[in-house]
Amino acid sequence: MGLLYLPFAPRVYMFYYLHTYTHEIAGEVTEVGSKVTKVKPGDKVGVGCLVGACHSCENCTADLENHCPQVIQTYNSIDVDGTMTYGGYSDHMVARERYIVRFPENMPLDAGAPLLCAGITVYSPMKYYGLSEPGMHIAVVGLGGLGHVAVKFAKAFGARVTVVSTSPKKEEEALKRLGADSFLVSTNMDQLKKEQFTLDGIIDTVSAVHPLLPLLGLLKANGKLILVGAPEKPLELPAFSVIMGRKTVAGSNIGGMKETQEMIDFAAKHNITADIEIIKADYLNTAMERLAKGDVRYRFVIDIANSVADIYRETTQRK
Repeated sequence: MGLLYLPFAPRVYMFYYLHTYTHEIAGEVTEVGSKVTKVKPGDKVGVGCLVGACHSCENCTADLENHCPQVIQTYNSIDVDGTMTYGGYSDHMVARERYIVRFPENMPLDAGAPLLCAGITVYSPMKYYGLSEPGMHIAVVGLGGLGHVAVKFAKAFGARVTVVSTSPKKEEEALKRLGADSFLVSTNMDQLKKEQFTLDGIIDTVSAVHPLLPLLGLLKANGKLILVGAPEKPLELPAFSVIMGRKTVAGSNIGGMKETQEMIDFAAKHNITADIEIIKADYLNTAMERLAKGDVRYRFVIDIANSVADIYRETTQRK
């Protein structure tokens, strides 16, 4: 990404305690610039996937900074000063006011942080594609970091929720702990056949290659299959199944800052948080190994503040 010009942007200095994936960051404001009005020192806040954009294109003026052609992501992007963005692997950061998300008082920093990516990733398509209306029948495909949050949001919207998974072992988790209404094993064709033409929409969170045909068969006429997972290889699109029933296959990628704030406020109102396991920085390699095996329920959160304190303590003791 090339450099871009940004007009003067009020800055917020933030000391943060916790983060996941380097772009779901939560902490406390320690200092603000003279033109900052959105937050004050001591406020609980977060920074999600974005830290900048052009602020003048059609998408930015429509509060869709995430679709800006010159978007600056929280990590692995080039910032306006030419430096690389590194995300949450630090004990503090400075962010533009526009990209700060205020945490309501009842939203915990640790379990709220993952909502800044996972939460908005599933919330935004439900809102945009009309799946947030009460009484909808929605399926969530995949019960992981995205899927478990999708179930919680869909239930809060008043939907009937079906979880679709390759693993029969996740049925009890889906029904008894997360509150889904029904469960389908995606490889059980008899189960899928009984539920054909029953769904208004599907939020597909799976990041592995998988067939779309069985899922399209579950949709009613005019039903919507929304992809939010990102498989490494292309998926096969069965055109005939889309044509018959005027079905929609679409994708969605997080949301703009206005909608992200709306999502956090909604989550706080309905007591929605991510299911997490808190770790320290020295456990990161082990966490990555467990993540590759699917051994996490459902998000690792790194406790930066205590990790830094441990390093300082060890360094002091050596002296």
